[in-house]
Amino acid sequence: MATTETTYHVPVLLRESVDGLEVKPGGVYVDVTFGGGGHSKEILRRLNGTGRLFGFDQDADVLANVAALNAENFTFERGNFRYLRNFLRYEGVSEVDGVLADLGVSSHHFDSEERGFSFRFEGKLDMRMNRGGGQTAADVVNTYDEQRLADIFWHYGELRQSRRLAKALVAARSQAPIQTVEQFLLAVRPLLGRDEKKLLPQVFQALRIEVNGELEALSQMLSQAVELLKPGGRLSVITYHSLEDRLVKNLMRTGNVQGVAEQDFFGRKTSPLRVVNSKVIVADAEEQARNPRSRSAKLRIAEKVAEQ
Repeated sequence: MATTETTYHVPVLLRESVDGLEVKPGGVYVDVTFGGGGHSKEILRRLNGTGRLFGFDQDADVLANVAALNAENFTFERGNFRYLRNFLRYEGVSEVDGVLADLGVSSHHFDSEERGFSFRFEGKLDMRMNRGGGQTAADVVNTYDEQRLADIFWHYGELRQSRRLAKALVAARSQAPIQTVEQFLLAVRPLLGRDEKKLLPQVFQALRIEVNGELEALSQMLSQAVELLKPGGRLSVITYHSLEDRLVKNLMRTGNVQGVAEQDFFGRKTSPLRVVNSKVIVADAEEQARNPRSRSAKLRIAEKVAEQ
């Protein structure tokens, strides 16, 4: 059965994030996280015949959703959004009116047993967004040394048990390779205790970020988006955890993910972006009840300022 938008992924903060772009009917826009196509469909609905939309996603599972869109003014690139600038240059596009990103993992990934993103199912410990290549979560768990594993759980999962988790995994893999979600859980669960419900998502998040190089890719995409936006162009980004939200917030406030603001001749802080919503936008109670994924979502919007 073909995957549909409804079963693949329910778009989060759909109206708010697309409204944030202030879509111009004849403008050029990019949805760097195509997924189920919900945000792209809404952007296309607001474009006229001269407007263009480009979509990115590295997961082959979205191709059915791309085909279902059936829009002549939509161009899809199956690849990582870290290549945003290169792909647009190939398409002859040097600047855009808006970029939208819905970060994190789609409900489709969490609900797919064979993808290994969720601790709810047995299956291979994979976690790759792009199954065409690259290391799996099992590769990370079985080949990284103890210190490197501990660093992953500390930096990407913000887990106080990081060293003990790493030690337990090294001990477990010395008996037999850890290839499945079930084997991984057997090794880490005894360390989580009563906080398991809270901590397991952080453990899996840490592994997933490492496997997919998520923070590096996000940093590259955000920097390129700033360069590509026209003056007055909008950047609309939905985040789901503090690590990616920090990068987005830094970029929108200072123009770089490090959060270091430049200063002009008079010592005044400058930034190529203007934050549109001083208070982060979150899903209302109705959406949170309808779509649990939206409960941790935060929307930030910024506008490219004209050069002085």
